[in-house]
Amino acid sequence: MSPVPARPHVLTERRYRAALTLVCLLVTLVATTWAALAPGFRAPDETQHLNSIVRVAHGGGWPDPGEAHLGPAIMEAQEQAARWADLPGRYVYREEKPQFADVVPVPDADRVIVTSENALPAPDSHGAEPVVDQMTQHPPLYYMLGAVVLRATGLADARWDEMLLAMRLMDVALLVPLAPLAAASVRRLTGSRPAALLAATFPLFVPQSAHILGSVTNDALVTLTGAVLTYLCVRVLTGDVSWRTSALIGLVLGLGLLTKIMPGFALPTVGLSFLLAAGAPRLAQAPSLAARSLRAALAVAVAFAVGGWWWARNIVVHGTVQPVGLPPTFPDQQPGGLDEYLPTAWRMLTRSFWGSLGWLELRANPTIVLIATWLLIIVCLAAVVAREHRREVATLLVLPGLLTLFVLVNGWAFYQEHGWITAVQGRYVFAGLTALAVAFAIALRAVLARWPLALGRAVPVVVTAGLVTAAASLAAAFAGMYRGPGEGLGTAAARWVAWSPLTGAQAGLLLALAAAVGVAAVLGSTTFARTTSARAIATDTAPTPTASAVATRAGTGAEV
Repeated sequence: MSPVPARPHVLTERRYRAALTLVCLLVTLVATTWAALAPGFRAPDETQHLNSIVRVAHGGGWPDPGEAHLGPAIMEAQEQAARWADLPGRYVYREEKPQFADVVPVPDADRVIVTSENALPAPDSHGAEPVVDQMTQHPPLYYMLGAVVLRATGLADARWDEMLLAMRLMDVALLVPLAPLAAASVRRLTGSRPAALLAATFPLFVPQSAHILGSVTNDALVTLTGAVLTYLCVRVLTGDVSWRTSALIGLVLGLGLLTKIMPGFALPTVGLSFLLAAGAPRLAQAPSLAARSLRAALAVAVAFAVGGWWWARNIVVHGTVQPVGLPPTFPDQQPGGLDEYLPTAWRMLTRSFWGSLGWLELRANPTIVLIATWLLIIVCLAAVVAREHRREVATLLVLPGLLTLFVLVNGWAFYQEHGWITAVQGRYVFAGLTALAVAFAIALRAVLARWPLALGRAVPVVVTAGLVTAAASLAAAFAGMYRGPGEGLGTAAARWVAWSPLTGAQAGLLLALAAAVGVAAVLGSTTFARTTSARAIATDTAPTPTASAVATRAGTGAEV
């Protein structure tokens, strides 16, 4: 007796889950490859981030801003990593500077091992000028997490390059939920499996996100809290106004505030979500405005109790919300006007959102950055003006919008005071990355709404485009980091392995695995697209449900 074939909607769901798993695995492996590829300490403030983790792991505590310094082990590690040398692909060649391609890597056996004797700054530095670790201007949660991981894995006393890679991989683990949270947010909003898959691919189109979130940085935990908050706000906007969800929002927001100030900019999105939840189609009977306000107040109260108190403490102790951890290192100069500041700051912000790699020294092509920026702006506008979900998308986009505005305004204040443009970096917007992924999927769904099968068929095309973007970015970074003038790929690959804690076989296996998963993701999304046929759509569409049934089936994804 032949087996009973699976119902079309069951088969579609299986293939959707398989494709989503492969896309999420691809996003993870791309970030893992970045973690293994980037030379030591070649990401913004990576030296200080690792130093603060080491300090906490070795009992050095959390000094006041400006009072923390680099430990001897990290100072020596930075020297051994040739942080002082220019990468081959640097945006400007400096003849007077040593070149990274000319430096002979320190053999593995000679690399400094971090121990209790050299982890913390010595009380007597013999007249040497201490190097400030400015990370104590932030709360300590991320660094406590890193210290716990180092202790749990036995790597608190390890070679610096092994410790650095372990902390980079911890950040990759924090990145893992981003793609599934983006997919879950879109599916709950639309019920559309293809749109959910499109949202999951979005990080592949932002190479800087994989590079930064594959380095040692507290932005990894900030980005994760932003992703979780985006998903929870989608739940609220679609009818989940329970006390439990309110408390969970407060908990996540509080954890974010124990990491950095950026998650605080999610407060308007949280408030708007509860305000606009009254119009959620999944709610048969919406709670009153007063009831929803109480739930929003609970979220804020929990957030303050968990992490918001840190910033109130700063005002009391330091007289400001966020004290300066590192005084300006350049002499002041005469600032220009807004007409001079804004174009430069905008270029810096957008370039470091898409691809300003290493220590912001490998710059993406400005034409590509310009096109990508305008496409993203158009995508956001299209999602907001779309017939469906405009209110929800507009609410979610408040977060990346406010973060962008904050970065520019904060940079302007510093520029007016010192004449230098600093702290204008696209990574500060990554807390809104999931909100942008939602807008990306909603906009494509709206554009393709006239053609019932087009959305499903677009999925493998978008996955392929994301894979090509990720691969091209990694290839460009590899050449810019390791390939000297006139050298072949083999020489550059040998240099990468010589600097890396990985062996040649391990590096090759990682690349092969990432490539295999990339191909599998394309094939899996293609197989899924084939199930979104007219027959499958017809058999997967249920009769129009009642209001109570809609509330019960919230987020089940009835639409193919």
